[in-house]
Amino acid sequence: MGVFHSTGGQDPAGHEQVVFCQDRHTGLKAIIGIYSTALGPALGGTRFYPYPSEEAALSDVLDLSRGMAYKNALAGLDLGGGKGVIWGDPELGKSEALLRAYGRFVQSLNGRYYTACDVGTYVADMDVIARETRFVTGRSVEHGGAGDSSVLTAWGVFQGMRAAAEHVWGSPTLAGRRVGVAGLGKVGKHLTAHLLDDGASVVATDVNESALRWARETYPQVDLVADTAALIAADIDVYAPCALGGALDDDTVATLRAKVVTGGANNQLAHPGIDKMLADRGILYTPDYVVNAGGVIQVADEIEGFNFERAKLRATRIFDTTREILRLADAEGVPPAAAADRLAERRMAEVGRLRTIHLS
Repeated sequence: MGVFHSTGGQDPAGHEQVVFCQDRHTGLKAIIGIYSTALGPALGGTRFYPYPSEEAALSDVLDLSRGMAYKNALAGLDLGGGKGVIWGDPELGKSEALLRAYGRFVQSLNGRYYTACDVGTYVADMDVIARETRFVTGRSVEHGGAGDSSVLTAWGVFQGMRAAAEHVWGSPTLAGRRVGVAGLGKVGKHLTAHLLDDGASVVATDVNESALRWARETYPQVDLVADTAALIAADIDVYAPCALGGALDDDTVATLRAKVVTGGANNQLAHPGIDKMLADRGILYTPDYVVNAGGVIQVADEIEGFNFERAKLRATRIFDTTREILRLADAEGVPPAAAADRLAERRMAEVGRLRTIHLS
């Protein structure tokens, strides 16, 4: 086992530290990116994914860890931003030994990074990782954790969507609106339930047949379409990307009929100019790292001893944060993503500066 590369200081992407981890015996290849610890230890999940190359894995961890810094800042958490990725197929390569080897690398960072669940990793995996490190959240209820973080992720997305609805249509409800949900995974399922309870109609799609089967059996009133292309071309008021990142690219924006984009996926913008393209088309985009912060709020609460009601109350405040960002965007004449970035950077700078005041 060994770290085969680590960068300290600042890399070109602005990260404090990037650590490449490898254990040949278990087949572990992982990268941990720490973007910022200005507000506290970096917190972000570990993604287990079959990247086509090491370069693709690195690009993803750099983007995701930066996004976590901004997400945690706007969620009001005293935590910085980090992310881990394990390069491999979770269906074929995941094992107890591999996860525990990864836990050893997390522990070697001495609390600079807390991990949690992400794509390809689950609560049970966090319990295994925790056998080698105490810097892990998103654990099972049996082990004092919060359980499935998608519960409050979906709740926060719903709150952000309510704020967007108020901004566009004058009322903080999705009642009578048609919402397109792309991805019926952990977050999409909970979000669908909230939307239907609020009186919205839902049209959805997923690449996984079992997810579609779940929708047919659980919510037969949900309209299912063949793919994402059909969804974005449908007559919908709100588009909710809830699968992998990059959902909003040039082609998608050009054909999208929705007036609001609010979803649970990370890094939804395929490139930095997409937010302006959305604004030019009159489509309101609520920044993903603002509205999907409920999950990180949920797992962060474990650090001080998990209390669901306390965590849910903080996630509910995503409504107020989204409302403030939309107000600021209008006032300054910038897209909401730019307004959100400014608020996050301001908090990281102002609170991070306090660490220069030395305590005796």
